[in-house]
Amino acid sequence: MNALDVISIGALLVLGVILLVLLMQALKLSEIWQILLGCQKAARWASIWETENKELRSALRAEKEHVEQLRRKLELSQPV
Repeated sequence: MNALDVISIGALLVLGVILLVLLMQALKLSEIWQILLGCQKAARWASIWETENKELRSALRAEKEHVEQLRRKLELSQPV
């Protein structure tokens, strides 16, 4: 085995290591991508829930105001 063979085998080993590292990075990137997709879905649902909560709070305020109006009307209509 001459020097060129040793260099070639060394270069192949280095390329193999680089390929292995790239494969590991691709797997990690895939995991990160799945996490990001999950976060995107969670953010979308959080936005939907926030909108629903605002609507419900608004409806609750309106109902409370309506109850207060009815109480005032009841107080006015009762004889003293």
